[in-house]
Amino acid sequence: MKLTTVILLLGVLPAAAQKPLVRDLREHSQVLAPYVTSPQPIVDRMLELAEIKAGETVYDLGCGDGRILIAAAQKYKARGVGVELSEKLVHMASDLVRRLNLQDQVAIRHAHILDVDLSDADVVFIYLETSSNEILRPNLERYLKAGSRVISHDFEVRGWKATKVEKLQAYKRNHLIFLYQMPASLSKKSLEPLR
Repeated sequence: MKLTTVILLLGVLPAAAQKPLVRDLREHSQVLAPYVTSPQPIVDRMLELAEIKAGETVYDLGCGDGRILIAAAQKYKARGVGVELSEKLVHMASDLVRRLNLQDQVAIRHAHILDVDLSDADVVFIYLETSSNEILRPNLERYLKAGSRVISHDFEVRGWKATKVEKLQAYKRNHLIFLYQMPASLSKKSLEPLR
């Protein structure tokens, strides 16, 4: 059975039966974004916009060096899950988490972001190009519960209406931060674009 057929079939299964499709990472050719760090002032503002509460679960999809998760754990007492495709970055982030003694709060997973069940996420951070956000969007809609927040650095999630968009400057460049909140029901059309 072709992968596209499997993906199409997942769309008709009940939510409880939908599990992330796990692939061998060595065979995965779909890298959704290059590694680019978010400047610390941008990280700080994204965390503020997310309004993270102690004990909430924060995901960073393409977590790189883990800076967002580390800041969320230290400043907001959140639990963090980082998902990263690069083994080198997984080791770097995991080492930093250990050195800071945050391993009870932050876990770094070597996985593809399309293969992760996000159903326990309260907040999801992404720094992907708009086209990659489009690929990720069905997973976000499938797994995230009502009230979950999605924070995107620089790139919108097409088809969703942002709750807030901020333009900031850091390191001599403009940055955009998009805040989205998952509605109680996708049928309410609150994530649909304005026409």
